[in-house]
Amino acid sequence: MKKPLWLQALDYLILIIAAIVILLPILLLLIAALKTPREFSVTSPFMLPADWFNMANFVSVIKKAHLGLAFINILFIMIVTILGNVLIGTMAAYAIGRFQFRLRKWIMALYTFAFIVPGITTQVATFTIIKNLGLFNTHFAMILLNLGSDVVQIYIYLQFIRSIPRELDESAYLDGASLFRIYRTIIFPLLRPATATVIILKAIGIYNDIFTPYLYMPSSKLVVISTTLTKYTDAYGSQWNMISAASLLIIIPTVVMFIVLQKYIFDGIVNGAVKS
Repeated sequence: MKKPLWLQALDYLILIIAAIVILLPILLLLIAALKTPREFSVTSPFMLPADWFNMANFVSVIKKAHLGLAFINILFIMIVTILGNVLIGTMAAYAIGRFQFRLRKWIMALYTFAFIVPGITTQVATFTIIKNLGLFNTHFAMILLNLGSDVVQIYIYLQFIRSIPRELDESAYLDGASLFRIYRTIIFPLLRPATATVIILKAIGIYNDIFTPYLYMPSSKLVVISTTLTKYTDAYGSQWNMISAASLLIIIPTVVMFIVLQKYIFDGIVNGAVKS
């Protein structure tokens, strides 16, 4: 049945409003990034820049904010963290999804409980542990804090594992394969769609995190993408035109990543839910 014309118009109106809400902040960032410091201070945030080709703020940000070092640091953290996270997550989901043992439900309950507890309430204890381990002001502070699998990741993997026939495990086991070999040769390769989803979501989460590196990695040598913005803020105010230019440069990789890989994000989540 075809929708009435007024309902179709309402759908388009809602989509247009949603697009404006999403794109307006980015447009304001672009306007601010193209203004000179004086122009920014004396004009409205909605007033268009005098020169749409003023790239001085972007050039200054690239030179002074050490974006190259920031990209190297965050890339190292992301690679090590995601490799360990995927390994731990797939193994944990394999054990929970394939084997029956007494504390199985309690483990899932603990994952859920850890997920709903606000992280800010445990920061004193977490900071003490990181410092006593000698990881404060090192890359491995952020790596360790992001290494554990969260309940969302476990559930994504579990949905796929439950769709894999147990006959494959039993056949391999009868042929003499160990449990680890079954995981390595059967389970892990079949978890590729879920792994792609987890990698993308985890990478974006680490890339956008500003609290963890700001608190645990204050050294200028450990600057990451998110903490470069603090270079333009001090006790006397903020250089918003510079912050806007840096923000635009910083969001480009995540936007490109999402546009290119969004199919895997939605397919991994939706297919996992359908297969359950």
